[in-house]
Amino acid sequence: MRGLRGKVAIVTGAAGGIGAATARRLAEEGAHVVAVDLDEERLRKVAESLPVEGHWVRADVSSEEEVTGYVRAAAERFGRVDLHHLNAGIPGSFATLPTLTVAEFDQVMAVNVRGVFLGVRAAFRQFADQGSSGNVVITGSIGSLRGSADLLAYQTSKHAVLGILKGAAMYGGPLGVRVNAVAPGIVPTDLFAATPEVAGGKDDMSRRASSTPLRRAGTGDDVAGVVAFLLSDDAAYMTGEVVSVDGGAAIVSTVRPSGGAGAWDFAAYDESLYGGPAN
Repeated sequence: MRGLRGKVAIVTGAAGGIGAATARRLAEEGAHVVAVDLDEERLRKVAESLPVEGHWVRADVSSEEEVTGYVRAAAERFGRVDLHHLNAGIPGSFATLPTLTVAEFDQVMAVNVRGVFLGVRAAFRQFADQGSSGNVVITGSIGSLRGSADLLAYQTSKHAVLGILKGAAMYGGPLGVRVNAVAPGIVPTDLFAATPEVAGGKDDMSRRASSTPLRRAGTGDDVAGVVAFLLSDDAAYMTGEVVSVDGGAAIVSTVRPSGGAGAWDFAAYDESLYGGPAN
């Protein structure tokens, strides 16, 4: 892809899943990648496996000081920073609305919203310091565009990052800074690894993904290719966009037979969620 070779990219949440796949793809395109995550052991392995010289920084994306630190470390190592993939996120609790605690809600907001805000702000500050333009991609979710009765904090956070996206794209446009987002659908990664027994968690991902038009779950590489495109000069006239990478899930009309109408046992679902019929 045009404009990636020789650039310096920061990828957060890079220890696995979409972040690791993006780090690899950008490195394959010739970019120097600074991988950021809390999982130091896996993070080091990702950075050391890259085909182009990279670097890694252990950092908490919800900490203002540590976000400033990872950007500074990248600039000191490679002289500048051109690209940011703000990908770090957590799913939060599967608790239903009445039982979701403030602490659970705030934890998700801290990582998924404050972490993105801090990352976008740090990117713009770095671009200004080095007198350059640059590109940013935020990882949203199908949860940025749709709703469900679970993962309330996660959905709220992923809706919120689209507000950051649009404001940053408006501000960045005249400066030559493009800001876009990807909205992945079902991509089985370690994000939901701790929830194998929960409906809507890890173990039934492939089954749920079979209801999409492409009839399969996505992969980290599927998303990484779109992220690389948005960061590249091939997307030079795109900003403020949210690109769905979800096997077509976002286009499905669930009230039509082809969209699964009549194929689901909602009585059983309502029994599990509400303890009886919803109405």
